[in-house]
Amino acid sequence: MKNMVNEQQYNDLLTKSEFEAALRKIGKERYHDNCRFHHLLHNGLLNKGQVQAWAINRYYYQINISIKDSALMSRIKNPELRRKWIHRILDHDGRRDDEGGIERWYKLTDGLGLDREYVKSTDGVLPATKFAVDCYVSFVKEKTILEGVTSSLTELFAPKIHKERISGMLENYKFINDTTMAYFKKRVDQATDDADFVLDYALKNAKTREEQDSVCDALKFKTDVLWVMQDALYHSYINGHVPPGAFMPEDFDDRYIENK
Repeated sequence: MKNMVNEQQYNDLLTKSEFEAALRKIGKERYHDNCRFHHLLHNGLLNKGQVQAWAINRYYYQINISIKDSALMSRIKNPELRRKWIHRILDHDGRRDDEGGIERWYKLTDGLGLDREYVKSTDGVLPATKFAVDCYVSFVKEKTILEGVTSSLTELFAPKIHKERISGMLENYKFINDTTMAYFKKRVDQATDDADFVLDYALKNAKTREEQDSVCDALKFKTDVLWVMQDALYHSYINGHVPPGAFMPEDFDDRYIENK
């Protein structure tokens, strides 16, 4: 009898406020602003080579956003949702009168003194970064439309980390300026609008408890992807275990420890 009661409680549909609270709890606990590498980055505790490594690896994520969104759109049968979703691709790839997020990312890597063709090649990206990002693209290709759309719910928590990154890096690094931070300044407003849409979509379209749970799991998966990327950076460029073929900063010291 007890098991039947527990099963009934589990199957009960969450109210919209309960569902939203569950999603925000996941972000509070699992979003990568809790990662140690980001604390070092934002507080000026990395050297230039370590910041370069972060920018190169994050670039691989950036260029796959449009690939992920294109894959999702190819499966969406609702024209209204396609019209809404296509702006994400344009935000990253650019419009006629807007250079787009990827071009703004090159302002960061250019400003950090990285060769643009080397960045574009992705030759220096960590294997763990490639694996995590490729898994994200596969997730969106293979899961339901609901899960694919709502895996982007991490955008709920992005404006906060963008603002911390802008202020922290401008304050703490001489080689960072307004131009190199252009991507993040633009994304503060873009991510807010995108997050509002995806949250509303989740609340309206997850109509069973099973679907609500699948949305929560999609958000957890995406936070895992972002967390793995930061763990890989920490292991490689803080603990000193850079894998063969990955980017090697000129000022790299394999004896680096966090409180050096």
